Amino acid sequence: MTRTSVPSTISYYNKNSESFIESTREVDVSELYSPFLKSIPMNGRILDLGCGSGRDTRHFVENSYDVVALDASSEMVAATRNVTSADVRQMRFDEIVFHDEFDGIWACASLLHVPKEGLADVLRLCVQALRPQGVIYVSFKYGTSEREAGGRFFSDMDEAGLKETIDKTGCDLSISHWITPDNRPSRANEMWLNAILQSGHPG
Repeated sequence: MTRTSVPSTISYYNKNSESFIESTREVDVSELYSPFLKSIPMNGRILDLGCGSGRDTRHFVENSYDVVALDASSEMVAATRNVTSADVRQMRFDEIVFHDEFDGIWACASLLHVPKEGLADVLRLCVQALRPQGVIYVSFKYGTSEREAGGRFFSDMDEAGLKETIDKTGCDLSISHWITPDNRPSRANEMWLNAILQSGHPG
């Protein structure tokens, strides 16, 4: 059985929720919204996959999108419910059971916690959740390693690794990617791989 989650990472977010929320909730990621939202119809339906502090869920709701937000951490679910009226559910990535429901899936710095052996399986579930021509935004710390750091598991990704993962899904997905620095001042030297994956049809 392939691994699609690491329990220690979920525990990290439950134990360190306050510091994580403080460090991420007000980070300006507006430059990342535009490439994603331009493919989402007005009042479209979005799945926020790994909603964390609720920052992005709140933005989407305030801009009249219909949002379902998921997180495996009970503390992150509570945090998101505190700042938005969205439908927020506690759920792991491998528990996604949606079919043809969403115009877009927002997975900002979340799928990077999935071991590479299970990432294609999770992406396949994401594609099943999309409506035809739907899009998925993903972001990963730039690199090629799998590692434990500070109590969390990370799968770093570069362009070649992302393409290899997409190929493993067997889904019809086009890829548009770009690299950005971390927007947190203390981590400005860290680089991120961002990508928009567009589905031709459900996998």
